[in-house]
Parts: sequence; structure tokens; C-alpha cells
Amino acid sequence: MKKLLVTGGAGFIGANFVHYWLNKYQEDKVIVLDALTYAGNMENLHLVQGNDNFTFIKGDICDQALVESLMLEHSIDTIVHFAAESHVDRSITGPDAFIETNILGTYSLLKAAKKCWLDVESGSVEHRFHHVSTDEVYGTLSADDPAFSEETAYAPNSPYSASKAASDHLVRAYHHTYGLNVTTSNCSNNYGPYHFPEKLIPLVITNILHNKELPIYGDGMQIRDWLYVEDHAYGIDLVLNKGRVGENYNIGGNNEWANINIVKEVCKLVESEFAKAPELAARFPEAVAAINANTESLITYVKDRPGHDRRYAIDATKTRDELGYEPQESFETGIAKTVTWYLNNESWWKAVMDGSYQDWVEKQYK
Repeated sequence: MKKLLVTGGAGFIGANFVHYWLNKYQEDKVIVLDALTYAGNMENLHLVQGNDNFTFIKGDICDQALVESLMLEHSIDTIVHFAAESHVDRSITGPDAFIETNILGTYSLLKAAKKCWLDVESGSVEHRFHHVSTDEVYGTLSADDPAFSEETAYAPNSPYSASKAASDHLVRAYHHTYGLNVTTSNCSNNYGPYHFPEKLIPLVITNILHNKELPIYGDGMQIRDWLYVEDHAYGIDLVLNKGRVGENYNIGGNNEWANINIVKEVCKLVESEFAKAPELAARFPEAVAAINANTESLITYVKDRPGHDRRYAIDATKTRDELGYEPQESFETGIAKTVTWYLNNESWWKAVMDGSYQDWVEKQYK
């Protein structure tokens, strides 16, 4: 039986991982530590609240004393570190938070882990520190370049990716210098349920439903590899149970899509859903374009963001060959599930978008 501390477990990817883990490993204990900032949401965890093996703690990963107390109180043997500032646009306009959380926060966790697991009288405790990172640390690719492998040199191009690269190096250093048992996974773009509405796919869905413009940076031909979030959880599961200590593993979806084509695919899916279920027109009366099957008319091209990477692509050969990883969802099946989820969970994304959820957090945890 494992006892996991999941940082950032109320965020998009972290919450999906918590659902996955408690469903698969029903004897394990999962303690979530999350600061409940703008992207953390207790509603993301509503399916596991009430589970005796689930505990939630509101707190900051930079609070080393808190992390140490949680590790000792709950006899933590595994840390899965999701907590991070992750939106590139926000990192351009406000990089300080990314340095604080992604670099100093990871450093604080590593110090706590070393103290509780290595600096003990009995010697090293059986443990694993798993660090969740991104393909953006590798920089950008041209159209003909081979996909990123674990041997690709780091070349981050935004404050976000630079902060994640720094945290990756710290995790590696704590393994090689102190002997901390670590693994790192670098994933491609995730999508799926509970995705914060500022990100591309949920933004397109919710803007369609409000008959708002669908903003596309530059020419829209930036290419990303898309990974259904539950496939990401599955990949981390394999790394934790089969991965070699000290190694990095790429987790990808084998789904390279240009942003403009993603947007057009979502437009078609929303139109299809409205055609199949006429009651959606009553629920979303502003979605005139979707009702009239002219959703692509909402697409608007806007000025590209500074330093926008042209292409990301993940080579997950190592993860496949060593761990047996294969994504379970194609993009077509995963995006269909995602659109359906957003249509069925209007109350969730409306609460996030209108700020009522954050007001609730401040009252609950003031």
C-alpha cells in the first residue's frame, strides 16, 4: 500500500490523477496539498470527497515545515509533484509567480523530502519523488525536426518553460548529489475534463457557447502533441511502478495537430452535439453560430504572442519500450469525450469563469 502526497492535486491534471489513482488502487492513501489559487478547484475533486483514503490540505508547497509535518503525520512514501504555474501567457506578463512556485516551490519540496526520507537515524526510507514536467523545456521544433526524446537538449523559450527546466535540473541534482529516489516525466499538451477555461480547448468550447470570438494566435499553424489527461495519469502510474530511479520519461499522445485544426475540429463537434440534442439550444441560447452550424465564423486571428514556439512533438519510444506505455485514447475519441463533458458540466466552468468559486475559497479558508 502506497501513501501518496500529491501536490497541486486540485488542479486539472492533478485532480484527474487523483481520480485515476484512487479508482485503481483502492487501498492506497492519497493526501492532496494545494494552495487553491486561480487554477486549483475543490470541485475538481468532488468525486473523491468522502473517500476515507483521501485527505485534502490547503497549503503552499513553499511551506517546508507544513510539507514535513504532512509527510511525517501520514507516513508518506511517494510524492507526485504537479503543483506549478503553467500558462505561458501569464508567465510573459507576470513571471515572478512562476519563479516562486515552479523553482522555489520544487526546491522546498526536495528539501523536505531529503529531510524526512534521507536525513534520518535509520538511514534512507523506501521512497519515490516523482516530478511532473513538460515538453516545453526542450524548446521548439521545425516542421521536419525529429520529435523530442529524453536526450534532447533543454532550450526553454518562455519564463514558464525556463522555470520548469530549472525545477527539472534541481530534481536531477537531488538524485545525483544526495541519492534521493526521483523520476521525472515530460508530457505533451493535456486536455480533458476539468481543464481550466483559459486554455485553448475549453476556451473554444465555452466561447462557442457564449457566441464569442475564437482567438487564434498568428496563422494558427503552431503544432502541438495532444495527450488525453487520463492517458497522462496512466503514464505516471507506469513510471511510478516500473520506471528506473533517476530517469526521465516522455509521455505523449501521438497526436500532432495545428492549433487552427484543433479549433475547427471542436467547432464541428459542438455543431454535431447541437444537431443530435435540440435541447442544447434552450440551455445555451447564446450559441447562435453552433445552432446555425456556422461556428467557424467565430474564428478571429490575433497578433501572435512573443516567442511563440512553432512546434512541439514527443517521442515516447523509451516509455513504450521500457514501461509498455501506449495512449488509450486517439485524439478523435478524447476530444469527443471532452466536448461532451463540458456540455454536461456547465455549472463547473461557469463558477470558475465568473469568480464565484474563488469567492467561496476565500470564505472557507480565510
